[in-house]
Amino acid sequence: MSTITVLIADDHAIVRQGLRALLATEPDIEIVGEATNGQQAVVLAHKLVPDIVILDLSMPLLNGMDAIQRIQECTTASIKILILSSYAEPAYARHAQSLGASGYITKQCDSHLIATAIRRIHSGELYFTPSHHLTVQCP
Repeated sequence: MSTITVLIADDHAIVRQGLRALLATEPDIEIVGEATNGQQAVVLAHKLVPDIVILDLSMPLLNGMDAIQRIQECTTASIKILILSSYAEPAYARHAQSLGASGYITKQCDSHLIATAIRRIHSGELYFTPSHHLTVQCP
């Protein structure tokens, strides 16, 4: 089983700590870094080249939508983006997908969906929560 490397980018420490604790129980997922703002997320994505960046939309210095584009521009590696946001409106998910995000889940979702989304995105699928009715439906 190969390890999926993940960078967490969220301006709330409790969210980063919670994601780290939740994903620490997954044997195939390794957290390689944490960013506290969008600008730092871009720098760390370039430096660490994780498989997946879990990215919040509302962050200081650079919002998540702009960070999606800059992360994809800053490296030749195919870093995949999973948006984890409190914004549940489908328009946000559609816009994130149009910018290149591979997935979008809300902070209101069940915690087990995060690992599922990471694995699906890593395998090349798109993963969007059911309420967004986008390319792929969740189980």
